[in-house]
Amino acid sequence: VQIVESGGGLVQPGGSLTLSCAASGFTVSSYVMSWFRQAPGKEREFIARIISFGRATHYADSVKGRFTISRDDALNTVNLQMNSLKPDDASVYYCNAEQQVFGRNYWGQGTQVTVSS
Repeated sequence: VQIVESGGGLVQPGGSLTLSCAASGFTVSSYVMSWFRQAPGKEREFIARIISFGRATHYADSVKGRFTISRDDALNTVNLQMNSLKPDDASVYYCNAEQQVFGRNYWGQGTQVTVSS
């Protein structure tokens, strides 16, 4: 089982980035897939999730209306489209896969997002 995040980088305030979470060894559509982020000195915080076997999504208030999570079942990936980025969005972003009924929980290594002019 492996999760690999990509797409992070440096972006100016107001800009956009799309993060990708590529999964291997499991099928993302059968897991609750989430994005979290963690800034230096802060706790890891929930950002967005997409449910298993469906398309319903949930977002943290801090990103609602700016970020969009989506799942590509054919590619077995989950994306996070981030618009109107703010300096406060700068963090390491992590992808998480959870299948609570079986006690399965997987994390990627994270991808750095820097928002600065």
